[in-house]
Amino acid sequence: MRTRTPRPRRAGRAPDADDTAFRTTPLITIKDASFGYAGTVAPALTDVRLHVLPGEAIALIGPNGAGKSTLFKGLLGLLPPRTGSVSGSPRMGYLPQSDHIDPDFPIRVRQVVTMGRYAQRGWLRPLRAADRQAVDRALERTALTGLAERVFGDLSGGQRQRALLARAIASDPQLLLLDEPFNGLDQPSREALMATVAALVASGVAVILSTHDVALAQATCTRALLIDRRVVAAGPVDRVVDGSEFAEVFQRHDPHASAGER
Repeated sequence: MRTRTPRPRRAGRAPDADDTAFRTTPLITIKDASFGYAGTVAPALTDVRLHVLPGEAIALIGPNGAGKSTLFKGLLGLLPPRTGSVSGSPRMGYLPQSDHIDPDFPIRVRQVVTMGRYAQRGWLRPLRAADRQAVDRALERTALTGLAERVFGDLSGGQRQRALLARAIASDPQLLLLDEPFNGLDQPSREALMATVAALVASGVAVILSTHDVALAQATCTRALLIDRRVVAAGPVDRVVDGSEFAEVFQRHDPHASAGER
């Protein structure tokens, strides 16, 4: 069952009693939920308990096929819970693991980012000045203002990923979901993307990201969920990574690799 709760106030105000309430009111809460796909009997992911507060970063860690993308679909409302509940309806931005923008299609970076506003307003409604300002802010936050009129396909891999992140944050999300956002990026591109994520978190945006990179999770996030078709462990990221369950999960899937290499 998915229920709606009032949206919390946006970040950016001076700290006061209302701000404290904002920071301590969950954006979304999952209670004892399981998620599965049509045509299957067994759920793809079980034992999910999660609450997400404004301005926190949470890592989803687990091997391939563990259920990380399934949890994202549950958060997005694309998979209703088979058991348990999901409550809360924050504005969400989503950066999928792979995107289908044809690099040969002559679309400009600004147009890609603007898609984030159309997704919020609807494709048939004209953009307002506020929408164009939101696009400009997203370009600035991802250091793409100078590349706004470049063709998307002419960008480097890291620049494309930043453009797709800008598209996600152009919708002014309260909760940002990033599915393996650092895959295939060189170190400078990773660092630039990490800096953008850190700035978003500092501004009050909640971020949930999936990753195989333990060091990256520890550098970016404060909490973690270890997933292996169920939530095996949850808590502060260092405690989850150092726990016995972490090594057991990864050694079970790849006995020849140590957990520290993940």
